[in-house]
Amino acid sequence: MKMKKFLSVAQTVNEGLIPAMGNEVASDGMRIKGSMRSLRASILVVGLAALGAVGCSTLPERGDVSEQRAMMLAEDGRLDAFVGRQETRWPGTSGFRLVGYGPEALAIRIHSAAMADHSIDVQTYIWKADLTGLYLAHELLLAANRGVRVRLLIDDLDARNNNAGLAALDAHPDIHVRLFNPTPSRRGTWSLAGDVVRDGRRLNRRMHNKAWIVDNRVALGGGRNLGNEYFGASDAANFADLELAMAGPVVRQLSASFDAFWNDEASYPVALLSPEAVTHQSLQEIRETLAQAARRAAVTDYAALVADDNALERRLAGDWALDWTPEYRFVADDPSKVRQKPEPGLSRVLAALLAALDTAEYSIRIVSPYFVPGREGSARLVAHAGRLDSVSVLTNSLAANDVVAVHGGYARYRKRLLKGGVGLWELKPTIVDRTEQRIMPSSSASLHAKAASIDVSGVFVGSYNLDPRSTSLNAEQGVFVRSAALAGDFNAMFDRVVTGQQSWRVSLESGSLRWRDGEEVHATEPDAGLSLRFMAGLMRWLPIQSQL
Repeated sequence: MKMKKFLSVAQTVNEGLIPAMGNEVASDGMRIKGSMRSLRASILVVGLAALGAVGCSTLPERGDVSEQRAMMLAEDGRLDAFVGRQETRWPGTSGFRLVGYGPEALAIRIHSAAMADHSIDVQTYIWKADLTGLYLAHELLLAANRGVRVRLLIDDLDARNNNAGLAALDAHPDIHVRLFNPTPSRRGTWSLAGDVVRDGRRLNRRMHNKAWIVDNRVALGGGRNLGNEYFGASDAANFADLELAMAGPVVRQLSASFDAFWNDEASYPVALLSPEAVTHQSLQEIRETLAQAARRAAVTDYAALVADDNALERRLAGDWALDWTPEYRFVADDPSKVRQKPEPGLSRVLAALLAALDTAEYSIRIVSPYFVPGREGSARLVAHAGRLDSVSVLTNSLAANDVVAVHGGYARYRKRLLKGGVGLWELKPTIVDRTEQRIMPSSSASLHAKAASIDVSGVFVGSYNLDPRSTSLNAEQGVFVRSAALAGDFNAMFDRVVTGQQSWRVSLESGSLRWRDGEEVHATEPDAGLSLRFMAGLMRWLPIQSQL
């Protein structure tokens, strides 16, 4: 099977030849979250038309798939030596650092993979076959060549586009690939449409978790997928994202969650789905494909930027401090959530987040790119605003939002929140200063971070959006940390973004919405054309809120 498909996925998605399946797939200007945000609205008609033209396909029997677990801690690796000393120095605690700057996030992944001696586990919702995605795949291949065990767990509605390349990697004896909740067909738009029509209820449930775990010693977890726009490397719009770098016992909790999803009945080895593609020849082809991609990436300006960001080496030298604290909690939904009847009570992450917000004494600050609070959520936020000094929410403006339907869902609650005293800021689609604004590395951006601060003492960072889909349909995860240092870093980021240069402050004046940035006042959604405003208004009244 030709490996060039592994390289051309981003192009085919942008050209519309393959549906962009997944909550957070970016393309030019107006990006489409694909089937999981508008499954019934965008693909059902096509699927019904195609159903008669495609043959029925079903998933193979999963059978006796062997269980695998995270490797036990060792003492002989480079990360073992350093992190082990830190854990001994800070017994009963874990270390945390906020990572917002895209090139830094990529550098940590690259350097940690190069330092791995035992294992690398990667769990993600989206892994794009672009500059950064291929470069990371190359680094993982190099690690496997050294004997490091690599496990890749990817949600299938993105992985299906890269099926050939992933199957080729699985042919390596030390690389193991599993796909979560896969489609029976492995290629073709019409086959995919048929899968959705026949089994749309199952395929509407996704694994949205993200984790990068090395030697069971250090980890990254939060909202960031793997692809150019998530690392500030896109020539077009980039996502402003946020995650936590972690060390200590919390990493073993991430590993336990990874294992639960890895061994769940919804996770299929790619070799079971596409046995014909897992061959020695395909592995040799992908080796050359990734080597060529790495050589091309190495001469880009972005690669020089990443090479200059030796954050991991600085941390190992003691210059890049983690905040070590015993007060933290990692929470992940059970993988069986995707098989149960959708309801809010299934969300462990939501339950933990609500409990954390209830502890606030002064202020709550929320960052949510896809913010659809619903009636109950709006009522809770208004109640908090009534008892606290301030409750503030930063989300995407219509001009910055990559999903019109989600913005329509959010707009239904905007006046209710403002009347109740909740402060609303909406991110502008362009960022003025890319050198100082570390959480927003691009000149054009869309918010993607999912985080919150409670007072000046605690933070939450995760994959969970405050919307019905994250609550009832997708599997999610998040980390709560009580740390004045982290809360201070987060609040400083928040303060920089809610300036007039970066965001509009939304207000309610004589019953009408206004958007202000300190220089101009807008009476309609700013920087959004008539057609975009019309679509958002239409989506506001369609009965699709449960899918947003």
